Amino acid sequence: MALDYLIFDHSEDTEGIGTFEAMASVTADRLDAVHAEVTSVLAWAFATFTDAHGPLDQGFEWDHDLQVQQESTTLHTVTLLLSGGAAFCQAFAERFPAD
Repeated sequence: MALDYLIFDHSEDTEGIGTFEAMASVTADRLDAVHAEVTSVLAWAFATFTDAHGPLDQGFEWDHDLQVQQESTTLHTVTLLLSGGAAFCQAFAERFPAD
């Protein structure tokens, strides 16, 4: 699946938790397209890692945070952060490879 708006940066902490973060700043007429990409990414994660979503410190495999801010009357910023263990990160990188 090619993503046009969400470009994920990957980082990893010393405990082996990986994080994928994407931010898209778009005008209001493009906001639905960004939301469609967010929905696709999250649908994949929920379908692939069924019953594994929740706080990582409570033993879950992956978690996410979604923020949407209206910066002005025409500009919106969407930030999607996904964190997970090694299996989640490997599967995510294979499904949504960096360009």
